[in-house]
Amino acid sequence: MTRSITILGATGSIGASTLDLIGRSPEQWRVEALTANSSAKELAVLAREFGAKLAVVADEAHLPALRQALAGSDIEAAGGPAALVEAAARPVDITVAAIVGCAGLAPVMAAVKRGGTIALANKEALVSAGNVLTTAVSKHGAALLPTDSEHNAIFQCLAANSLDDVAKITLTASGGPFRTWTSQAIAKATPEQAVAHPNWSMGAKISVDSATLMNKGLELIEAHHLFPIGLDKFDIVVHPQSVIHSMVEFRDRSTLAQLGPSDMRVPIASCLAWPQRMDTPLEPLNLAKIGELTFEAPNEELFPATRICRAAIAEGGGAPAVLNAANEVAVAAFLAGQIGFTRITALVEEVLSRYGANEPGSLDDVLSLDADARQSTTEFLETPACV
Repeated sequence: MTRSITILGATGSIGASTLDLIGRSPEQWRVEALTANSSAKELAVLAREFGAKLAVVADEAHLPALRQALAGSDIEAAGGPAALVEAAARPVDITVAAIVGCAGLAPVMAAVKRGGTIALANKEALVSAGNVLTTAVSKHGAALLPTDSEHNAIFQCLAANSLDDVAKITLTASGGPFRTWTSQAIAKATPEQAVAHPNWSMGAKISVDSATLMNKGLELIEAHHLFPIGLDKFDIVVHPQSVIHSMVEFRDRSTLAQLGPSDMRVPIASCLAWPQRMDTPLEPLNLAKIGELTFEAPNEELFPATRICRAAIAEGGGAPAVLNAANEVAVAAFLAGQIGFTRITALVEEVLSRYGANEPGSLDDVLSLDADARQSTTEFLETPACV
């Protein structure tokens, strides 16, 4: 049976992994739409290769280049935020939402309002707009399939079990590239060192988040919305081998863990084939070759991001949205050489302390709060206190 699919963020790492999987059995898939931020030529190549009906660039300035690259084809070209929303609203069997940042919020909401099945890889949708999004999912009867490796692992472990039977959910963290570094060395870490993740191949922003452990804190916020069992029932453990992706302990003290390679094609395949399974080109897990699996508690003195994120959840209201916005600005400043590595989380915490935002009641509220927090963070970056 042929299934239809739209990929929001087709030129990123999640998009590339998704296209790799569907490209192995093209007769089973019909690509409706592919989107990218500004990579017009790359998007056009993918649209032609996979026979997409629509290609969209979020940055409308690149639309002429996209149209030129698609000249002579039957593929429709469009550009701008409204075109992204229109692409997400098209009826398909599954929408892969992999746009990075708050630019992905409106398209995700459009797919949800259609009542579709969404493979969610956009963290901001749940971090910044968790209550707004989950309310919309319930209202419109949409299905939200978690694509992050940790949340997909939880999803698989839960299977048909009730959340009422869950005693604890444990998210695993690799610890990032600086897990064994001293505080002095961490303070001098460069962007090149921060993006060199030991286990995963990811974009620069997510790699820096992994280095600060902010990625794990954001995943904690996501999990809090996806699996509402109470904040006190979530735990984080550092697992350097990145073989166990999450664990679920039930009230009978049985614990289920999902294991697999450090490759995003595993959780993506889980979503694409759900509620069944599909083949992937990955090698089987060889535990004898791996040798050992180790675990340790996070060091929140050196890596305070998980503590900051837990506090943001507890505070509620718009705190997670402010946290996410401030972190994006701070990470960009670090990658640009404007601030040091340890200033990322320090800046986020400082910006958070200045807000007492109410709970966003709509997507517009979320976007307004996000814009305001970004502006405040940018202004704070320009003060001597941030050096």
